[in-house]
Amino acid sequence: MNWFRLSVCWLIGLASAVAVLAGPARPNIIFIIADDLGYGDLGSYGQKKIRTPNLDRLTSEGMRFTAHYAGNNVCAPARCVLLSGKHPGHAYIRDNREQRPEGQQPVPAGELVLPLTLRRLGYANGGFGKWGLGPVGSEGDPGKQGFDRFFGYNCQRVAHNHYPTHLWDNDRRVTLNNPEFSAYHRLPADARVEDPATYAAFAGRDYAPDLIAERARAFVREHRDRPFFLYYPTTVPHLALQVPEDSLAEYAGAFPEEPYRGDRGYLPHRAPRAAYAAMITRMDRDIGRLLTLVDELGLRENTIVVFTSDNGPLYDRLGGTDTDFFDSAGGFRGRKGAFHEGGFRVPCLVRWPGRIAAGTVSDRVTGFEDWLPTLLELTGNRREIPEATDGISFAPTLLGKRQRARPFLYRETTGYGGQQCVRAGDWKVIRRNLKPGPNAKNQEPAPVELYHLGRDPGETDNLAAANPRVVRRLNRIMAREHTPSPLWPMPVLDRAH
Repeated sequence: MNWFRLSVCWLIGLASAVAVLAGPARPNIIFIIADDLGYGDLGSYGQKKIRTPNLDRLTSEGMRFTAHYAGNNVCAPARCVLLSGKHPGHAYIRDNREQRPEGQQPVPAGELVLPLTLRRLGYANGGFGKWGLGPVGSEGDPGKQGFDRFFGYNCQRVAHNHYPTHLWDNDRRVTLNNPEFSAYHRLPADARVEDPATYAAFAGRDYAPDLIAERARAFVREHRDRPFFLYYPTTVPHLALQVPEDSLAEYAGAFPEEPYRGDRGYLPHRAPRAAYAAMITRMDRDIGRLLTLVDELGLRENTIVVFTSDNGPLYDRLGGTDTDFFDSAGGFRGRKGAFHEGGFRVPCLVRWPGRIAAGTVSDRVTGFEDWLPTLLELTGNRREIPEATDGISFAPTLLGKRQRARPFLYRETTGYGGQQCVRAGDWKVIRRNLKPGPNAKNQEPAPVELYHLGRDPGETDNLAAANPRVVRRLNRIMAREHTPSPLWPMPVLDRAH
């Protein structure tokens, strides 16, 4: 018996020694993406009218980036860049494209390298929110792209209604307690626009963002004892304007309002400005609850938290939004769908207590493709970074070390008439009208635009004519970084290949 006890004690001691040699546990990752949230929609980025106390506190506890760029200027291609580590000139998805009856163009097997690699390394991967990279059962199904659990919207179109009839739990369709109605309505001319009852048909009992937030917290509880990757692409504040009455009441009378009748798409709302603000504040509340749970479970010091947005804010008061009133683009030119700064420069906050200095700010140019190598390096898996990535790890910047500036950042899309841009240092070139639609008045590419963001962050002064050498240099980068895709043809660019 004594020998047995001695053996047990020796084994326990050996296990402890091995644990010490192995170092700290691999950090968890919580990656939160807002939907159509502008650079200026958070208090820490200058917002004065919308309350975001939890995200402002996250800012004070970590690093705030001032030049972070979404993977593209609309939903699906931005997410593809993030999860694949490829910029839009190489990524499989380069624009939004719907597949009926429910879903978007699917990515092929093996495409989303970030979740696939983390799962292979022993991470439990959960996705909660909006997918948009392939219908249920396709190769683009989250379960086939590295996720152990997915709950939320598979389809971006369905996600235009925050009171849907169903969500997806992996491959199981979950029926919600909501009436069936379209996310697009226009009030009749005789509607009583000041009466809340007029809008009662555009709500239900189950507010999808609440359900998604609950499932995300449950995932953290279930996996507290092993490394996890929580991918949380919320649908807020994407249209339609819908929010429970308790949150709307927080902004009652706060702003001058004109009821929105539904004449610019999506659903009517009696107080559209208050609804937009309330949606963001409710999102902030849910993020605060998630971060509180991380603290309660003792995971704070071993969890990397990232918050960003998938593209810039909406434009032209679409769906009742008024992003000019809120200065949602933070003073930048352009909105969602554009490659001017307002269309894809987004807020980015990163917290890792004890590793990332609190209250710091970085002006390093970074993009969604950089997260693949950055997260693998931060989790101790630098050797797993694939050679095929377009991303550049900015882990040194996060950890307070000097780092060489990114040589350039490239973007393209077949959407909104076809566009290309590249930023190199403070210089930025944009090409537009590269794929004009059949009804476009001008079938030729628009004149090249060149801006110096250091002197002209609002992109008001086109310097192309005065700087032909700079234009030629940046044009060479754009020509080199574009790879033709049969799914996303760009004849003007493809001919060069």
